[in-house]
Amino acid sequence: MSGNDQDNGGMGPAAARRLEYGIIGLGVLALLMIFQPFGIALFMVGCILVVVAGLMNNLLPLAQPGVPIRSVVKTGMIVAMIFFIILLIAIVAAHLYGLFFLKPPDPGTLSGRIQLAARPWYMHEFTWAIAAIASILAGLVMLLSRRRS
Repeated sequence: MSGNDQDNGGMGPAAARRLEYGIIGLGVLALLMIFQPFGIALFMVGCILVVVAGLMNNLLPLAQPGVPIRSVVKTGMIVAMIFFIILLIAIVAAHLYGLFFLKPPDPGTLSGRIQLAARPWYMHEFTWAIAAIASILAGLVMLLSRRRS
């Protein structure tokens, strides 16, 4: 590829190689952190990194010289948006599973009173943060699509 690809926003061979090696390196680092014998905190970080590396593997086909960086960023945002939407669906499915298949908490026991006093899933900040991130990513993807056309 010529040097003009970089002028048009496309990645050069070195940038494409760095992206590819970075994604693969993140996966290897995550596996090393999972199987290390030193601490549970490193294991937890490794588990999170495995999910992130698995999602970033969707970007490997774009790690080619001449591919615009904008395409890589847009694809990454789409993958992240899908992840957050699926996470919201999983939270709702877990709630529905509890409603339909589990016995309701017994108010006569301590654990039952604690469960009944807990806030519902839709009032937690975590749920709203995930919904906000998914909405923002959807808006950004739409904005990027409109700018291009």
